[in-house]
Amino acid sequence: MAQVHGHCGPAFTKVQELIQQNLLSEEELGLSLCVNINGTDVIDVWGGHADQACSKPWTKDTITGVWSTTKCVTNLAALILIDRGLLDPSAKVSQYWPEFGANGKEDTRVWHVLTHSAGLPAWEQPVSIEDLYDTQKATERLAGQAPWWTPGSAPGYHAVTQGFMVGELVRRVTGKSVTDFIAEELVGPLDADFQLGAKEEDWSRVAELMPPPAFVPPPDFDPNSLPVRAGTSPLMEAEYSAMGGFRCAEIAGIGGFGNAKGIAKILSALSLGGTVDGKKLLSPGAVRLAFTEQISGTDLVLGQQTRYGLGFGLPSEGGVSWIREGCCYWGGWGGSMAIMDVKNRVTICYTPSRMQNPGANWDSRLDSYAKAIWDALGE
Repeated sequence: MAQVHGHCGPAFTKVQELIQQNLLSEEELGLSLCVNINGTDVIDVWGGHADQACSKPWTKDTITGVWSTTKCVTNLAALILIDRGLLDPSAKVSQYWPEFGANGKEDTRVWHVLTHSAGLPAWEQPVSIEDLYDTQKATERLAGQAPWWTPGSAPGYHAVTQGFMVGELVRRVTGKSVTDFIAEELVGPLDADFQLGAKEEDWSRVAELMPPPAFVPPPDFDPNSLPVRAGTSPLMEAEYSAMGGFRCAEIAGIGGFGNAKGIAKILSALSLGGTVDGKKLLSPGAVRLAFTEQISGTDLVLGQQTRYGLGFGLPSEGGVSWIREGCCYWGGWGGSMAIMDVKNRVTICYTPSRMQNPGANWDSRLDSYAKAIWDALGE
C-alpha cells in the first residue's frame, strides 16, 4: 500500500491525511509536498510510486518534470540580474539583444517579457518539440518574428517562449547559459535538488509522468483562434519529459526537474525577503518587484482575468481562489505549483506525477492541501 513518508508537523496532520487518502484512492500516483515557514520545512513529505506500473517507490530523492513551475526559478534568475543592475526591466530588450528589435518589436521592454505581454506566446507554425532542442535557432526565430499583439498592451500567457527569451537575456548579460546560471547561483549555493533539464546520471530517479485525460474540444472550438494557436505551437505531450532530447535541452520555461523540497528552498528567497540560509540572493526591493502588479486584464491566451508581478502570477478575481493576498505564484501543466507568501514568510511547493487538467482552481488535489495548510496557519 502506498504510504506517505517524511516529516509533517503536528499542526499539519490534516494535510498528511489528505495525501494518504489521495494515494489510496489513486488520485495521486506519486508526489512530494513541501511547506517552508521562516526557513524551516514544517512539511516535507513524499509518497506513492515513481512509475505507472507501481513497481518503483517514490523516495526522498525522486525528482520529476514540473513543466511551467520551471518559470518560477528561471524568472527568479532574471530578478537577481535586475537586482545586480545588469538588467533594467524598463529597458528595451534590444538594448541587450539587438537582433530582437525587429519586425514590430523595436519598443518591446524587458518587463513585457517577464509579464507575458511581449506578444510572442508561441512560434509561428510549423514548429515541433525537436525544434526547441536547439536553443540558438529557437531564440533566433523569436527574434525575427512579429508580435501577435502590441507588446505591453495586454497579457497573454507565453507558455514556452518566455523561457527562451529570459534565457537569452541571461546569456547576453552574463555570458552564461541560464542552465549554468541557475546551477551556479541558486542550486549550488543552496544545495537544492532542481535542475534545468535532467542530467543523464539522474534519469534513474526521475518519476514517470502519467498523462492527463485527453482534451475534448468544445463545440465552439476554433483552431485558428489565438489561444489554440498559442497552445499548439508546438503541441505538448506528457511523454516528452521522458525523452532524452527534451531532458538534454535548455527549455527554460517548462524543462525543469526537481522535487518540492528543492524548489521550495530556491523560491523561499522571495518569501523570506531575499535571504535563504544566510545567503543573500535578492534585496528587499527586488523581492517587491515580484509582488507588485505590472499588468492585469483578461489574458489573451488563458481567457481569464490575470495579474502579473515581475515574473510571477498574483492573486486575481476569477483566478486560483486559494492564492491569498501577499502571495505570488505559478504552476505547471498537470498540477505542480509554487506559492510564495511574503506576508507570512511561507513557501509551498507541490510536485505530482499523475497529471490533471486544471479546472477553475487549478489542481483539485492541491486545492484541498492548500486550504488545509491555510487553515492550520490560521488564515
